[in-house]
Amino acid sequence: MESKRDLLSIDDFSPDEFKKIIDWAISAKQDDGLFEEFMPLTGLTIGSIYEKPSTRTRVSFEVGIDKLGGNPLTLLKGDIQLGKSESIEDTAAVLSRYLGAITYRCFGHEDVEKLANGSSVPVINALSDKHHPCQAAADIMTIAENFNELSEIKVAWVGDGNNVLHDLMLGAAALGMEIHYAVPKGFEPDENIVSRANDIAKNTGGSVKMTHDPIEAVKDANVVYTDVFISMGEEHLKDKIEAFEGFQVNEELVANADSEYIFMHCLPAHRGEEVTDGVIDSKNSVVFDQAENRMWAQMSLMTFLIHPVAWEAFAELN
Repeated sequence: MESKRDLLSIDDFSPDEFKKIIDWAISAKQDDGLFEEFMPLTGLTIGSIYEKPSTRTRVSFEVGIDKLGGNPLTLLKGDIQLGKSESIEDTAAVLSRYLGAITYRCFGHEDVEKLANGSSVPVINALSDKHHPCQAAADIMTIAENFNELSEIKVAWVGDGNNVLHDLMLGAAALGMEIHYAVPKGFEPDENIVSRANDIAKNTGGSVKMTHDPIEAVKDANVVYTDVFISMGEEHLKDKIEAFEGFQVNEELVANADSEYIFMHCLPAHRGEEVTDGVIDSKNSVVFDQAENRMWAQMSLMTFLIHPVAWEAFAELN
């Protein structure tokens, strides 16, 4: 029996695996009748633990698990003893006896690492303070739906050096894209993760570049991406917003991008702060495609990790 695999950050997959996972998700989305018969999670309950509230993550996992024939079990912060009267590792060992896999939306990345270490079934990081691999899978899927040659694509990130950027960098590098990110001084991404992305890019032909100038990042970009300046759990950092003056993605900024650029945002958006209505509601915006693709990308990820034989069988047919 093969040892179980987890997804804690997007580089837990090789670039080749990640590309196949994205291709699988796109094929599954296009096959209207597929899930009337293809139900690889039949007989399995997939548990999803939420320390943080969620719209897209919860709904996309619950509906996706159901489409795959599984039973979604949502566990909110107050429902279980995780990290309170029982250690994370012990909770993981117990849940492994009931569940086919566990997804975990948490605050501290070290907690999802502990859960994975204690679990005998696959663990998927549904968001931590350091990584958001499920979002990155949906993001790259959305880019792949809009552009044929990913190796020729420039992705521009404008905003905070946060968890979404971390896995976007890793995912873009894996598929040979150029990612150019503009962040205010003092809000740079984790140096270790940047180093990992650079190492991947050296082998795929991609590149990772930093600037403190949004115009420089956006110039001729095919993809312009931003996120909230103040993330969930940072609401007390009111002064942080001042550092992002000049980083709003507005009509003036995107005029520097390629004329056929797409605008991306992982949502929820704080309209009027990091992005204007004119940009997020424009014909270039694909934010709701992105949101839908969370489900399709996660369905591919779950099948790949939980039932690799079924995943491979579908991949070979497509």
